[in-house]
Amino acid sequence: QAQLVESGGGLVQAGGSLRLSCAASRTVAGISAMGWYRQAPGKEREFVAYIRAGGTTNYGDSVKGRFTISTNKPMNTVYLQMSSLELDDTAVYVCSVWRAGGQLWGQGTQVTVSR
Repeated sequence: QAQLVESGGGLVQAGGSLRLSCAASRTVAGISAMGWYRQAPGKEREFVAYIRAGGTTNYGDSVKGRFTISTNKPMNTVYLQMSSLELDDTAVYVCSVWRAGGQLWGQGTQVTVSR
């Protein structure tokens, strides 16, 4: 059973919106923060956003003002609301979790933005 399950990826037209979710299983305990990275073909992995259990957030420069990260309490699920999507947002989006036992990574979900 996967410890992190991502969903919400797909094909969307430029200017549209998409919402990603990442749910941690009950075996993942002591989560202090959750976030998202992305990787597009020919590019290095890029930081997108993270949110701490206390509610503080941080965003990569390329998505500020367009993406919003949120989570539930107690923290076990993270969401990424993506708006005003651009062609350059096309990538595999990967969920990451920080917890007492170390950092955890999901399998990723594909987001494709078309004209």
